[in-house]
Amino acid sequence: MSPKRKRRGRAPGRPGQGGPRRPLPEGDSFYTPASSPLRRAIERRSAAPLVYLHQAPRWLLPVALTAVLLVGMLVAGPLGALALVVLAAFIAWLCYLSWPRLTMGKRLVRLGLVALVLVGALLQAGIRF
Repeated sequence: MSPKRKRRGRAPGRPGQGGPRRPLPEGDSFYTPASSPLRRAIERRSAAPLVYLHQAPRWLLPVALTAVLLVGMLVAGPLGALALVVLAAFIAWLCYLSWPRLTMGKRLVRLGLVALVLVGALLQAGIRF
């Protein structure tokens, strides 16, 4: 390919780096104002993983979560149940971090999703209701 022609579909940047990183959202802090010491500690510990997830390619998280969900649904027994518990824990972590900004309806949807994934984990583990 000649140097004058630009490659389509790739972001500019150093080769192999996938282009420039997305900028962080505007704001002064990752922390919830006037929060409890426990919440502040969890938010502080979560800051680095959230920045990593924000700077990862946009397709990575949905693909990874879909893969974990498929493993959880298709692999019977404890391994499938473990995959679903990991997925539920990840969703619950994001739910906890976003909780102060959510309306009651959005909170209920997220809690319902976590509960649904955990019920699936129980079923995969062989526990019947």
